[in-house]
Amino acid sequence: MTQVTRAKKGEITAEMKQAADKESISAEFIRKQIAEGKVVIPANVNHRNLNAVAFGKGLKTKVNANFGTSEDYDQLENELEKLKAAVAAGADAVMDLSTGDKIEETREAILKKAEVPVGTVPIYQTAVETVKSGRGIIEMEVEKLFEVIEKQVEEGVDFITVHCGLTLETLRHLAAEGRVTDIVSRGGSFLAAWMLHNNQENPLYEYYDRLLEICYKKDVTLSLGDALRPGSLADATDRAQIHELLVLGELVDRAREAEVQVMVEGPGHLPYDQIETNIRLQKELCKEAPFYVLGPLVTDIAAGYDHITAAIGGTAAAAAGADFLCYVTPAEHIGLPDIEDVKEGVIASKIAAHAADIAKGVKGAKEKDRKMAAARKKLDWERQIELALAPDKLRESRKEHNRVLKDEDACTMCGSFCAMKLVDDQNE
Repeated sequence: MTQVTRAKKGEITAEMKQAADKESISAEFIRKQIAEGKVVIPANVNHRNLNAVAFGKGLKTKVNANFGTSEDYDQLENELEKLKAAVAAGADAVMDLSTGDKIEETREAILKKAEVPVGTVPIYQTAVETVKSGRGIIEMEVEKLFEVIEKQVEEGVDFITVHCGLTLETLRHLAAEGRVTDIVSRGGSFLAAWMLHNNQENPLYEYYDRLLEICYKKDVTLSLGDALRPGSLADATDRAQIHELLVLGELVDRAREAEVQVMVEGPGHLPYDQIETNIRLQKELCKEAPFYVLGPLVTDIAAGYDHITAAIGGTAAAAAGADFLCYVTPAEHIGLPDIEDVKEGVIASKIAAHAADIAKGVKGAKEKDRKMAAARKKLDWERQIELALAPDKLRESRKEHNRVLKDEDACTMCGSFCAMKLVDDQNE
């Protein structure tokens, strides 16, 4: 049985209790929202060491970190270090996007170490193994794709990104658009190439019921991928993107009928003024299913600083109703992120998520900032470090910037002219 099945029966599961405790809300609230499809708890029954986390309406905005091997960088230990760094920085979930030679070994190691939900994109492994067998991606076997999905589900993966909304009809809309960047989703491009070459419907769409049956068995959450997410501002909110979203809305209904947990992925690159419209449209068409967004990035020209571009867009998206932010690192559009990129990406997304939670009135969000303000008023640096989103960064930065400090309470910005210290001295 899935969390949905049990929630509809009125049962509060151990995972619901665990997730509710993290939010300081009632487990009954979580149960009701899961029953209605507005909250998900990605928790494969085979992921034994999982600390359950809930994503969705009325909850704290969550952050995901991506990593994984590539054909150029296939070092398992590096990816495990990224996992450790991501979780330490505050990631609520991670995704293994490996395309190197050790895909299964990497995933197995990550699942063994990760206490947060783990997601994958099964078509990556399918494509890699097809190419390794001497064939092109366009020769992928449908049965092979489902074998990989079943294997990953059995191993304990908590959520899978599947580009089920990419149909032949959607591709016709794409062709008519004349996009600048066409398809930037890697999984989406694999499927599109296969569909166009074979003139066949997307197997994940055609055999969606089979996919639902597989996920139901181990309570794996479907993350309905946006294969046609805009990869540049010029392509934002076009007919191809919206047509895919319409299909995804229908697939959300079918997943709910099958009592399979489901969330929906979103853009991508969006001009700032289009973000709220996109979020509201998704929430309406997908009947308030949890929304998982990549960024969104609000400009195309910030290579090297795209974690900042994404944080700007992420705050706007989450404030408008997005529930789950996929981090973007400084290495986005450049190369595979290193450990420092992972840390910076997570922290930037955590800042965006927290800022949005304040705007949304999420329980406890404002209180954290009030405590920080009180600590600053008292010039209590240890308390400030304790409350900071990146405590290690604050501790090291203070040490580095204040080597010549004459007054330990102040900082080298103001020294003896510290505004708060001057007022306190007069009040004594």
